[in-house]
Amino acid sequence: MDDAHSSQSPLHVVIFPWLAFGHLLPCLDLAERLAARGHRVSFVSTPRNLARLPPVRPELAELVDLVALPLPRVDGLPDGAEATSDVPFDKFELHRKAFDGLAAPFSAFLDTACAGGKRPDWVLADLMHHWVALASQERGVPCAMILPCSAAVVASSAPPTESSADQREAIVRSMGTAAPSFEAKRATEEFATEGASGVSIMTRYSLTLQRSKLVAMRSCPELEPGAFTILTRFYGKPVVPFGLLPPRPDGARGVSKNGKHDAIMQWLDAQPAKSVVYVALGSEAPMSADLLRELAHGLDLAGTRFLWAMRKPAGVDADSVLPAGFLGRTGERGLVTTRWAPQVSILAHAAVCAFLTHCGWGSVVEGLQFGHPLIMLPILGDQGPNARILEGRKLGVAVPRNDEDGSFDRGGVAGAVRAVVVEEEGKTFFANARKLQEIVADREREERCIDEFVQHLTSWNELKNNSDGQYP
Repeated sequence: MDDAHSSQSPLHVVIFPWLAFGHLLPCLDLAERLAARGHRVSFVSTPRNLARLPPVRPELAELVDLVALPLPRVDGLPDGAEATSDVPFDKFELHRKAFDGLAAPFSAFLDTACAGGKRPDWVLADLMHHWVALASQERGVPCAMILPCSAAVVASSAPPTESSADQREAIVRSMGTAAPSFEAKRATEEFATEGASGVSIMTRYSLTLQRSKLVAMRSCPELEPGAFTILTRFYGKPVVPFGLLPPRPDGARGVSKNGKHDAIMQWLDAQPAKSVVYVALGSEAPMSADLLRELAHGLDLAGTRFLWAMRKPAGVDADSVLPAGFLGRTGERGLVTTRWAPQVSILAHAAVCAFLTHCGWGSVVEGLQFGHPLIMLPILGDQGPNARILEGRKLGVAVPRNDEDGSFDRGGVAGAVRAVVVEEEGKTFFANARKLQEIVADREREERCIDEFVQHLTSWNELKNNSDGQYP
């Protein structure tokens, strides 16, 4: 326990992240940081997801309870598909339908907790969890909506107000251009479609926000100046950062300790310092085989060293994805792996010089933690807006895309890689990434941010306890 915080009355906080490891891992980190300050945490997910998470640090295990809620069976959803990375892209709506089946078990858990001696003081619910927020509201437990994304991206979509117009305009201006047609169309399909679950992502987000007392964001004002002021005015409720939660530099989160990945690290050990482009495009929405081939051709044309953690489309053999002769031509300067790769350890390695990424917020944080400039190839969700803001801040280059269908070609890939790694302008990208590394990797700043977040929760709890049930 952190003695500096032992004077505070301990809270009981329930954390229920979305069923994706990009949400589960940082939320588990948040749980440990709360436990280190003496607060009890109930961390809720499904059995298989909990089993695949790294173990809670032994000194904190007594304060972090893992609450397993079995995922209901839904026809058409593969057995054991509990995390989004287990689910084919065209089955995501079935996964959300199964997830909604956890509403009753979660309410039962909350009833038990409220009736026992460990009544929750707060529930932290991910943005998809509208029924978690409702269950909390009905039981008089305040709920905070977790937004594990860039505050600046959310602020850029907020309508301007007289008091925040200049700040919002600065963010929008930094994005350079509006969303391309393919991205806007894809966003509408992704966020507004009800699908098999009957509830769109936008509706889930709106209801969760409406039922929450505050918004908790995985960010910090130093990284995204101005965004929190805009969002607090837009939402009409506190928007509180809980830090960026960068993984520990030793790669302790999610890294196998059984030697399984030694071949990757040994290959990196043999490469010159600052020479390798790490390529990883997330685990949720793999690209088509045709686009993966263009990416491969682009890496070939760029002529730089690379380590590619490739996620092949389901049902497609990796050898059939790669162009004929690709491994032979690039074998002395490139490595392709289709297994899960220890991303944090790779990014921390001295041989890595840049990160070709889909621009998921977690990956952006991890890349900046080690001061790497970015080659950006967004796929879905908030990744496109993230890429435009990062490119506007001169942290790297986005691969050119066809405005109508989002396709790209090998020349565009090669040009973006060389612009960051080989050309003169790459020095600017590297210098800017190093400046942000000073923020993202600052452990003292991170701890202060967590302290301030806890103070918000504690202050609200004290207000509730002293107001005869009448509180905001």
